[in-house]
Amino acid sequence: MKRLRWGVGAALLLMPLALSAQNAIPLLTVEPAADGGSNYSVSLQILLLMTVLTMLPAVLLAMTSFTRIVVVLAILRQALGTAQTPSNQILIGLALFLTFFIMGPVLSEIYEVALQPYLADQISAQAAIDAAQVPLREFMMAQTRDDDIA
Repeated sequence: MKRLRWGVGAALLLMPLALSAQNAIPLLTVEPAADGGSNYSVSLQILLLMTVLTMLPAVLLAMTSFTRIVVVLAILRQALGTAQTPSNQILIGLALFLTFFIMGPVLSEIYEVALQPYLADQISAQAAIDAAQVPLREFMMAQTRDDDIA
């Protein structure tokens, strides 16, 4: 038992030495590219990706018909007189499926107009964002009343 304590104590004392030998996290750097753009470090790219993934649920709620579908399915469930059947997980799954089905033409147009040319280096990132806004804006404007906009 005494040897075990000494072994654990020695391991705990030597642990910081092993950990300090590891490489440091690379700096967050942005370097100018040859074509006038910017090259971001991998750390910064991962940070930006995680930020975008964090914002994805808000985008789903704000820019699609997901909320409208969930409300309709919840009202339908209540009209049928079933308080918890089908469960909320099933309603959310159905709403996600229907949302992707409804948004399919818009997403395919964004893919063809903005993403494919960007990935083929035919347009810049800003031009791709501007091109992607057009079909999404048309979809969102079709879902609103003129009285609500003014």
